Amino acid sequence: MADITAVLVSVERLLWTGKATMVTAETTEGEIGVLPGHEPLVGQLIDNGVVTIHPVDGERRVAAVQGGFLSVTENKITVLADWAVWASEVDEAQAQEDAQSERELTKSRGDAALRAVRRLNS
Repeated sequence: MADITAVLVSVERLLWTGKATMVTAETTEGEIGVLPGHEPLVGQLIDNGVVTIHPVDGERRVAAVQGGFLSVTENKITVLADWAVWASEVDEAQAQEDAQSERELTKSRGDAALRAVRRLNS
């Protein structure tokens, strides 16, 4: 099975690095799926997006992300997010509260977290 090296990193931490069969990310141009051998590109992540990694070994990983960029080469995808958290780490009650916030940054992160949890559970 073909694979692509994938890296998901935020300003605060490295979330994941390894081999994947596919990575999807929500960009300002729409949601894209990246498979091995994908055409090179650079994209901007949306402010309340979701990134899904399908590792070669193991279950799919879903992260909420806010802002940043992704870079795709023929054999590697790098997702550089301003902020990211695994859906499995999300406190749903807190995320729901955050999604109602008047502060744009807090609201955006709450929305992203809730979207990632829904994607993980679907």
